[in-house]
Amino acid sequence: MLRRRQFLHLAAGAVVLPAMPVAAQAQAFPSHPIAMIVPVSAGGAMDMLARIVAQGMSASLGQPVIIENVTGASGAIGVGRVARATPDGYTLSYAAFATHVVSAATMTLPYDVIADFEPVALISATPWLIAAKNNLPANDLKSLVAWLKANPDKASLGTAGVGSPSHIGAVLLQNITGTRFQLVPYRGTAPVIPDLVSGQIDMSILDPVTCLPQFRAGSMKAFAVMAKSRTANAPEVPTVDEAGAAGLYMAPWQAIWAPKGTPKDIIAKLNGAV
Repeated sequence: MLRRRQFLHLAAGAVVLPAMPVAAQAQAFPSHPIAMIVPVSAGGAMDMLARIVAQGMSASLGQPVIIENVTGASGAIGVGRVARATPDGYTLSYAAFATHVVSAATMTLPYDVIADFEPVALISATPWLIAAKNNLPANDLKSLVAWLKANPDKASLGTAGVGSPSHIGAVLLQNITGTRFQLVPYRGTAPVIPDLVSGQIDMSILDPVTCLPQFRAGSMKAFAVMAKSRTANAPEVPTVDEAGAAGLYMAPWQAIWAPKGTPKDIIAKLNGAV
């Protein structure tokens, strides 16, 4: 848990790097194309956002930022390639919560996700929601926790699969609130929604983009947003701090990283190009 906090703190800190004089090395940088390693297949949401970011950086830096999809081992092959790269700013990692935090928690890696990388920029971080079927006998997070404690192992929570953000969020919910319930792994988030709406499962941890239409339509409940601040997409949903589960944060992110030892002036120039 401490490692995860440190890692997310580094990611957040990447976007507030102080302005600094640009040395001669950074003035000459970049002199040739930059490789941005994306550790997932082409065509998905993460890959598409990486390409949009790379296009903007290319225009700002005056050199192509070329996306390379290097897949395998839950992203570890692509991330490992960047960890071993020369720290000169020409090989970057476009990584995510799943490829860094989840992999580090569930796999033995040939690199250290904290010690072997420098943060360049945080691209996105989306806090998730604690959601439930409409006829669950609870109307807020406090009453949900009370009901779960009174009925240990009775409720079911659907996740997008083992090691997914929803799975990790569910484990955090159990650990922080002292509750127990059954975890039901699905193959992705898409099949979770209809089963939650129909009452086949009791709860889930969901991306607001995925579940807000059903929430707006009154097809499910949303107890809390797993962040310090309310989300603009659903301002009426309280934060976990307001709802009585302080610190129960889950905000999967995407970020750019460079190999450890990359000069700070080059990091600053890359950050300014995002």
